[in-house]
Amino acid sequence: MATLLRKIGLIRLHNRDTEDPKHHHHHPRQQGSSLRGRGSHKPPPQGGSGSSEGSSPKSKKAAELAKPPGKEKAGRDAGAGPSPGSVPPAVRQPHCTQVRSRRLMKELQDIARLSDRFISVELVDESLFDWNVKLHQVDKDSVLWQDMKETNTEYILLNLTFPDNFPFSPPFMRVLSPRLENGYVLDGGAICMELLTPRGWSSAYTVEAVMRQFAASLVKGQGRICRKAGKSKKSFSRKEAEATFKSLVKTHEKYGWVTPPVSDG
Repeated sequence: MATLLRKIGLIRLHNRDTEDPKHHHHHPRQQGSSLRGRGSHKPPPQGGSGSSEGSSPKSKKAAELAKPPGKEKAGRDAGAGPSPGSVPPAVRQPHCTQVRSRRLMKELQDIARLSDRFISVELVDESLFDWNVKLHQVDKDSVLWQDMKETNTEYILLNLTFPDNFPFSPPFMRVLSPRLENGYVLDGGAICMELLTPRGWSSAYTVEAVMRQFAASLVKGQGRICRKAGKSKKSFSRKEAEATFKSLVKTHEKYGWVTPPVSDG
């Protein structure tokens, strides 16, 4: 019995100790202090608050579903950078402009040194990429040369504009004055010459060479200065020339650089 009473007393003593308010007040503060002490030396996980909810499978799945479609792929693509050997457009464009400028400067110098004064050049609004070219000479045995003498026409004036990727693409070339008939000169002053098309062009062609070819085609095509009343005073227009040139290129791409049969239009 005495032993049983001692056991009961020990149990009561134990219960009293665990229920002591002082003991409960001291224990949580000590535990909290210990957690804060450990936590102050451990950085929180990246991308979250460190709470248990942020690391649960459900929250991870919800975060994945909340991502915009294609964002992860875009991130990989952006991080990968340009493919080897590719040139960004921002770099490629200035390079093309430099190539075009150097080439045209050289051509201007070469034309200025021509001994026969075959052609001369004036820049339009001081632009290196927009030229008015005066053709001073054609075959002196041609009817066109005779027309030029009879009408006191000192030169045939043409306009050449050079695209950004010149000399790898041809210039756009058209006649400004006088108004010509035949000689492969079409509506608006457009010129029917294969070498002025992307398919027929070569970066080796110079402006001088193009102009000499044009002078030859004028004579070969029996070009004449228009003297018809009313029509001879009508100026060529760039808009009409561009439309005409686009149409003739399309036609020649279909039929080749030969005159298509009348039945085919």
